[in-house]
Amino acid sequence: MVYEERNAWSGLIVSAVVISAYVIIVLQQAAGRAVAEVDWLPPMLWTIGAGIVATIVISIVWGIIAGAKDPDGVGRSDVRDRDISRMGARVEQAFVVIAGLGVIALCAVGADVFWIANTMFAGFAVSAVVGSVARVVAYRRGLV
Repeated sequence: MVYEERNAWSGLIVSAVVISAYVIIVLQQAAGRAVAEVDWLPPMLWTIGAGIVATIVISIVWGIIAGAKDPDGVGRSDVRDRDISRMGARVEQAFVVIAGLGVIALCAVGADVFWIANTMFAGFAVSAVVGSVARVVAYRRGLV
């Protein structure tokens, strides 16, 4: 498995865990009251920060393990890796744009800050998952 593919897997694994953790925390706080009244900012910031740190740590540890097995090929990338990375970035951008449009629409109708922030968080989360899935699939099946 090449460096870029390991990073895609790391991001996918961490994104799934972080998104699930955030949703569980917010739903637990919302028990018995309106979801818009939940103190959502600290859990959101903590899950974003933890996700970034966890992705970096997993990538480093996985790279060390891979480097021990194949010291010559651990960090190499080629044209295929760059093409897959670009394709994944395009997929991610599409979902961030959709989330941004949703945020603009929510602002236009005067929605609560909770819904605006969580729409953007969901957009980033979905873009990370879908972009990582697209990269992994491209590594496994190739680019069309």
